[in-house]
Amino acid sequence: MTGFLALEDGTVFRGDSVAAEGFAVGEAVFTTAMTGYQEVVTDPSFAEQLVCFTAPMIGNYGVAEGRSESARPHARAVLMREARGPAWTDWLHERGIVALSGIDTRSLVLKLREAGAMRAVTVAGAGSAEQAISVARSQPSMVGRALAPEVSTRTPYIYSDAGVARIAVVDYGCKRSILRRVAGAGGAVTVFPHDATADELLRFDGVLLSNGPGDPEPLVDEIAVVRDLIGRVPLLGICLGHQLLALAAGHETFKLPFGHRGANHPVLERATGRVLVTSQNHGFAVAPSESREATYVSLYDGTVEGLDLPLEHARSVQFHPEAGPGPHDAWPIIEQWVEEVAYAQAA
Repeated sequence: MTGFLALEDGTVFRGDSVAAEGFAVGEAVFTTAMTGYQEVVTDPSFAEQLVCFTAPMIGNYGVAEGRSESARPHARAVLMREARGPAWTDWLHERGIVALSGIDTRSLVLKLREAGAMRAVTVAGAGSAEQAISVARSQPSMVGRALAPEVSTRTPYIYSDAGVARIAVVDYGCKRSILRRVAGAGGAVTVFPHDATADELLRFDGVLLSNGPGDPEPLVDEIAVVRDLIGRVPLLGICLGHQLLALAAGHETFKLPFGHRGANHPVLERATGRVLVTSQNHGFAVAPSESREATYVSLYDGTVEGLDLPLEHARSVQFHPEAGPGPHDAWPIIEQWVEEVAYAQAA
């Protein structure tokens, strides 16, 4: 069965449908990760997006339940040069995900790099390209969209109840690998919805602000809660959590032209001059800053990749130290933070 991707600028890329029949609407983006395709599709940070993989063959090593970053896929569609293996495409089909193989992904990525991420429609089966383009143009921009409420847990739950420090994780779209790493480092983890109050969170030894999708600026209430927590409890922000901490501390965020998505993004650690190769997935960023609070910066565009407010015991990173998937350069960050929280509690 044939299919196509229609971008809002009128460009159409044709391919073959290899999963569910139907259509999907969202923002067309790309990731340069060469592995971790199942993790990408189930990452809540990809909510409302049509994901193009730059790696030429996707699906080579199959699927496994333990690799999923959440209970369900969040990417609206999958775009590939070549889908490999029935296990992968069957997995997508069973979960109702539209997926196309045979797409000229190189041309698509060049288009998105030059023009920026675009609103788009993916069609698997019969359909009108003109109508799809019209639908794409009618969709709202990602700017101004608060998506964390759509992917957050609705009620608090205990992930792990034994550990050296009591950690509250605010779920703006949290990946399972973050919870595993915090628990593995000795955290007794309780997960809270995106709209948890400061009073609820201050009962814990430390608070982790998770990753998540969408624009951070519309999350006004969440930013106010983070501002209320600064200086009162140790904080660690990851991805969207980093952006919320930045806004609460007076920094600015903006939408990147085509985002940072992949497992090979170089980041400079200002204090040491060391370069970390990191896993990233975000369409918004913290504006470049000469402030001493900015501990890490992107070597691609100078955006702030990390903050440290030592007097307030608050820090954050834009990249993903849990590396699910990705290189392990930043692995120690979560463990070190949990250790510091535990030490401060015992002191």
